[in-house]
Amino acid sequence: MKVAVTGATGFVGSRLVAVLQEKQHDIVVFTRQAAKAQQQFPKSTFPNVEIVEYTPTRTGPWQAAIAGCDAVVNLAGESIAEGRWTSERKKSIMESRQIGTAKIVEAIAQVNPKPSVLINSSAIGYYGTSETATFDETSTPGNDFLAEVCKNWEAEAHKVEATGTRLVIIRTGIVLGMGGAIAKMYTPFQLFAGGPLGTGRQWFSWIHREDLVGIIVNALTDSSMSGVFNGTAPNPVRMSEFCQTFGAVMNRPSWLPVPSFALEALLGDAAQVVLQGQQVLPQQTLTSGFDYQYPTLKPALQDILGQG
Repeated sequence: MKVAVTGATGFVGSRLVAVLQEKQHDIVVFTRQAAKAQQQFPKSTFPNVEIVEYTPTRTGPWQAAIAGCDAVVNLAGESIAEGRWTSERKKSIMESRQIGTAKIVEAIAQVNPKPSVLINSSAIGYYGTSETATFDETSTPGNDFLAEVCKNWEAEAHKVEATGTRLVIIRTGIVLGMGGAIAKMYTPFQLFAGGPLGTGRQWFSWIHREDLVGIIVNALTDSSMSGVFNGTAPNPVRMSEFCQTFGAVMNRPSWLPVPSFALEALLGDAAQVVLQGQQVLPQQTLTSGFDYQYPTLKPALQDILGQG
């Protein structure tokens, strides 16, 4: 199978490329930084990787490289968790997903034969936030900024269905691995200064990176997978439980909460990513028959932190 991947140098994409290489698939990496990608995926280790430089939000010759691909995995999008959400940053977050996905769909429409499937990333921000509600793939969208981003993002992806290409949308939760959220929490806990963010009552819908990559790989070949699937583990926890478990695995206390006002002062609107949450269940993912390696939190953290 030949698979095109955007966002391939990122936290999830880099692991996906490694797994596809292990399975002897051919991979076309679309990247804004070809030199970085070449360092990350050297030919000696990744002989099946072809690197194509592109600008995600612009039409260009790169679109022709989708010709001959059996599948496209679109993971690209500016990080929502780095820095304050200024009006300029919000625009960039929106356009990197909405326009970036539109250009991928445009490319699929132009090539022949077409990829059989587009796997498009989305996020559980689609559902809005709540301390009491439970959401699954059938739940209605929220009405905050992240929900609006996800709705627009997914609307562009749905346009690929007019070309006859199967569409799988994965609404991803907080991805756990050595990097991402874990990397940011590791040092405070190592220094005995870890603790919950905000009240600790907010829901933390997480997934081990290996399981998220597993869902993507399944979607590449399982033609019965179509529509929306939540990329979350089946056992979400509240922030306080997450931090207590994190501390226990590291043999460190979880005693020093980070007050909400401090995060809001630092991050502004972006603080909602960690101060608010939602309890998201992967009902459709489970129905598809996906077998989680890490359905519960403690074994997932033990694997990531090397304590298993």
